[in-house]
Amino acid sequence: MLSIGFSPCPNDTFIFHGLVHGLTGHKCPKFAAPVLADVETLNMWAMQSKLDVTKLSFHALGHVTKDYVLLNAGSALGRGCGPLLVSRTAIDVEKLVGKKIAIPGKYTTAAMLLQLFLPVECNLVPMPFETIMPSVAAGEVDCGVIIHESRFTYVQHGLICLQDLGAWWEEKTGHPIPLGGIVARRSLGSEMLHSIDECIRESVRLAFDDPQQSRTYIKEYAQELDDQVISSHINLYVNSFSENLGAQGIAAIEEFMRRGRKAGVFPTSPALDLSVKIQI
Repeated sequence: MLSIGFSPCPNDTFIFHGLVHGLTGHKCPKFAAPVLADVETLNMWAMQSKLDVTKLSFHALGHVTKDYVLLNAGSALGRGCGPLLVSRTAIDVEKLVGKKIAIPGKYTTAAMLLQLFLPVECNLVPMPFETIMPSVAAGEVDCGVIIHESRFTYVQHGLICLQDLGAWWEEKTGHPIPLGGIVARRSLGSEMLHSIDECIRESVRLAFDDPQQSRTYIKEYAQELDDQVISSHINLYVNSFSENLGAQGIAAIEEFMRRGRKAGVFPTSPALDLSVKIQI
C-alpha cells in the first residue's frame, strides 16, 4: 500500500474525500490510511522522503525534486487567495526591519512570499498557523503571516491586514499564486505516477459533483466549523487548477521557482526543469 499525507484543512479534505473513502475507480492504487498533518510538518517529512504521496508547499518543492515529482492534480493555485501579513495596528512595511514576524513554518509558501516581498532582515518566528493570530493579538509578535481559514477570521481577532502577499505576487508577475501541490515519489515509476494522478483527479471531480458529500469528513478536522467559512475556504483554494495545472499553472510555478533561485532560496544547480517534471 502507498502512504499518503495531506493537511486537515477543508480544501485538502474536500479534494481527498473520494480517494480516502474508496469512491474513485477500480484502477486507483491501494493507499494506506492517510496521515493528516499541518503543511509544515508535511514539508519536513517530504525532505526526509517519508511518504509516497504528499501535499507540500511550493516553497518546499524547490528542495525535494530529486526524490519527488509534482502531479498535475490536487494543487492549490489561484487569485485572491494568498497569505496575508497582519498586525494589531498599522505599521509602515518599510519599518519592519528587525520586527518579530510569525510565519506558519520555514518552508511554507507564505514564508517565501514574505521573503520576496520584504527582502530585509526580520526576526521570523515559525509557529503552527492556528496560533499566529492569537500571538499577534496578544503582542507576542509584531506581525504574522496568516493562511487557510485565518484570512476569513482575522478581523474577529482585532487584526488588520498590512499586505495581501498574494495580491502583491499577482501584481508583480501576472500569475496566479502557487500555494501547494501534491507530489509522489519518483521511484514509483511513470505508470504508477500516472495512475496516482488520475485517481486524485477523479477524487477532485467527485468533490465538485457533490460538494456536500464530504462535509462531515471535512468538519472532523477543520479549525473553523462554520459552514460559510468552510465553503468560502474551499471555493477559494479548490478550482480548475486542482483538477489539472495546465499551461497557466505550470507557468506560475516555474516563475515561483525562478524567483526563488534568484533570491537564493533554492539551489541554483541543477536547475529545475519543471515543464518536464510536471508532465511526468
